[in-house]
Amino acid sequence: MGVVLNQTYKNTLIIFLGFFIGGINVLFLFTHFLSDDYYGLVTFLLSTANLLMPLLVLGMQNTIVKFFYSYEKEKDRDQFLLSTLVMPLFIILPIGFFGTVFYDKIADWISQENAIIKDYTALIFVVAVSMGYFEVFYSWCRVHLKSVYGNFIREIFARLAVMILLFFVYFKWMDEKQFIYTVAIVYVARMLIMMFYAFKVYKPESFKLIWPENFKEILSFSFYIILAGSAGTILLEIDKFMIPQMEQIAKVAYYSVGVYIASVIGIPARAMQQIINPITAKEIQNNNLAEVNNLYKKSTSTLLVFGGLLFLLINCNVEDLYQIINKPQFSAGILVVLIVSMAEMIKLALGTNGAILTNSSYYKSFFYFSISMAVSVILLNKILIEMLGINGAAISTLIVVAVFSVMRIIYVQNKMKMQPFDKKIFILIIVIGLVYFIFERIDVFENPILNIGVKSAFIILIYSVLILKLKLSDEF
Repeated sequence: MGVVLNQTYKNTLIIFLGFFIGGINVLFLFTHFLSDDYYGLVTFLLSTANLLMPLLVLGMQNTIVKFFYSYEKEKDRDQFLLSTLVMPLFIILPIGFFGTVFYDKIADWISQENAIIKDYTALIFVVAVSMGYFEVFYSWCRVHLKSVYGNFIREIFARLAVMILLFFVYFKWMDEKQFIYTVAIVYVARMLIMMFYAFKVYKPESFKLIWPENFKEILSFSFYIILAGSAGTILLEIDKFMIPQMEQIAKVAYYSVGVYIASVIGIPARAMQQIINPITAKEIQNNNLAEVNNLYKKSTSTLLVFGGLLFLLINCNVEDLYQIINKPQFSAGILVVLIVSMAEMIKLALGTNGAILTNSSYYKSFFYFSISMAVSVILLNKILIEMLGINGAAISTLIVVAVFSVMRIIYVQNKMKMQPFDKKIFILIIVIGLVYFIFERIDVFENPILNIGVKSAFIILIYSVLILKLKLSDEF
């Protein structure tokens, strides 16, 4: 765990800084500098691009992590890496042509309920391609265990650029329409920066394209991972796509603020996975299942301990936080925060489960799980958004994450005789529950900033003492 923890700490700091900048954007600048409709529009465009991204790049970001360590010769690795850059073009070019020919029909379809979307439909494709190739080049770096700089570009560059652009809107140096187009340019620039860094980390000796000998195996894996990746992204982003089809687009903004606040809980997992996924792939490739199991257990316990603290800090202070935002209509997302926070905690309990499934011989099961989750969340959204609005979308996510997480843990246990839990995990859950029910009801001061500060200090102190006294985590 030495290399894992070293880069995880650095990545965690970067992601926290990124989330801090993003938090200022999401909670204050977007809410006060843009109209609700344009805030909803930005969220819709980026979420829809995220939905397309795995398909456009054929899941190559996962394919690189899966197969890179299987090649012993540098020449074979070069051929493999170059092929991962070319293969997505066989999807991107036809879809780009198709989208150009039928642009008006596609734009009319997705803007039926909210006409504001129509003029910006083409940006979805541009941003999706940029996001996709960014992830490919980032994986190129990750397999060389160089994740920190790429993580910096991923988490901070776009958010900082958007922050600057929002101030441009505030000072009327650009209007809201120009802002939308410039955001798309930011994602293109982010991809190019990652490309140059990837070639700096490792530059193939020859750029002559020769398909790898296991090309069919790569295609087979990529096919399943494309669909699995697309399905996984559907779980994360489909809410923001479906809400504008059933509600006013402004409600996407209210929902996305709640989801963003809750997503802070996932920071430790995002940081750890940058480095632990390639290591898990390498250990599976070397058939070192004892170390895979060790990583599985330690990742789950560590993530739940740190995620539990974030869960408490967020949900015990959420009402004060919305007072600081000072936009009453956004308070519609308060319950969304709690529901999505619970879903995030369940995801943390999976630890390296996803990395084990995608990098083992059971990778097809990851596809079936992901497809089932995607279908389930779409069906539940259709029912619950209509019944409960944005709270229904959050409940759909929680139900699907809970059910399929249990199924995935049981599957890995049955197939590989690995499971991440021990009695300390259950004690930890009790600790989190007790601290939450105590502090969620306590208000020390009327001033929301002061109240958050004092409550957070007590939560950190009491939670930390309990974790240390009960010896629930060595890593903590």
